Amino acid sequence: MNVKWKQSNRFILGAMLVLSSIQPVIAEESQVLEDDGISTIQNFAGPGSVSGQLADDKRLKGSLTNIDAPQSYRDWKKGLLEEHGFDFAVDYSATYISATHTMNNDDNFAGGVIRAFGQWDLVGRDSGNTGSFIWKIENRHGYTDIAPNGVKNEIGYVGVISPTYSDIGTRLTNLYWKQKLYQGRIEIFAGMIDVTDLVDVYALPSPWTGFTNFALATGSATMPTPDDATLGVYFSAMLSDDVYIATGFADSNADSTDPFNGFDTFFNDHEFFKSIELGIVTSRDRFYLDNTHITFWHADERKEAGVNDGWGASFSYTHSFDEKWMPFFRGGYAKDGGSFLQKSLSAGFGYHWGENNSLLGLGFNWGEPNEDTFGSGLDDQTSVELFTRLQVMENFQLTPDIQYIKNPALNTEADDSWVFGLRARLIF
Repeated sequence: MNVKWKQSNRFILGAMLVLSSIQPVIAEESQVLEDDGISTIQNFAGPGSVSGQLADDKRLKGSLTNIDAPQSYRDWKKGLLEEHGFDFAVDYSATYISATHTMNNDDNFAGGVIRAFGQWDLVGRDSGNTGSFIWKIENRHGYTDIAPNGVKNEIGYVGVISPTYSDIGTRLTNLYWKQKLYQGRIEIFAGMIDVTDLVDVYALPSPWTGFTNFALATGSATMPTPDDATLGVYFSAMLSDDVYIATGFADSNADSTDPFNGFDTFFNDHEFFKSIELGIVTSRDRFYLDNTHITFWHADERKEAGVNDGWGASFSYTHSFDEKWMPFFRGGYAKDGGSFLQKSLSAGFGYHWGENNSLLGLGFNWGEPNEDTFGSGLDDQTSVELFTRLQVMENFQLTPDIQYIKNPALNTEADDSWVFGLRARLIF
């Protein structure tokens, strides 16, 4: 093992030693399934993770039209979960975006994504120390010449809007093992992971069902997170009933369209993204609903990509009131590392309305572009995003979205831009 490996991973190895010495208080609890097969115990991952998405979709009860998914299909899936520990879903999402003040006269963008994802509990289902195989495969395609995630370039925005709606084709997002220990108070994730599922999570960042502006997601756009299907290891543990730690590292050179090349870059290049997070929750079953945390990260220099090493910190406060209101306050700081922003502050709220899963979200962000990535002299950016997720049918969501971008930093021809969007998601 070379000197670079030793030095760049010193803090993450120390964090692992801390985890290995933890003797958590073991509560007398097990994974209980409600009548509809939903686990009442939340895991350490965010709402956009496979386990989080599967759980949230099962909670869909009622709709604006009162049209439900076929009961026979739901019963069949419930039987697979109860008898074999096998859970899965297929969904199709599509979006249309229109933007003002674009630089190249391209102002309409559309695309779609089909996903197949699931979790198979293979070990220790009755013990609470479950070992699960988790996967997600996607095909991302554009309907227009420029896919929706390209709108950022057309308006000159430093950041990402609709990051999941690209035209890169078939890709792997997840292929990993999740092991629970101490009745779920410790979870280990190892394999091809999505770092944004495990780092700096809260209730509203999923571009499938929540905000689409990445400044309102992981690290408030100050973290240089790797591509999906990055080879890595993460550990999360409850240190007490309300304090947790989450730490790990992953390959910074991952490519989700060529995921198995990650074995070469992981073991030969030793260029990693590493993080450690300390947080307080009201209870483990409300992990990303009532959560206050601070996250520290470090990214190694990426020589071939020409990206300097860097470090930073993010913080997050979110709390749910009356099962309706979810205010949040978040921010981050980066020193180099190739992130979009070097300083960022976000605030907003989500509001569940009606008797179903319909949701209103409003978020504000101020950000300072990272000088190491884009050079000096760029204007600070501000953005506002408003969306409402309409649960039209039990398995169909429609989400109008509007954003206002003030001072898009790379656009010298306009002082602002409006971005109008419409998302649809069909769940099987």
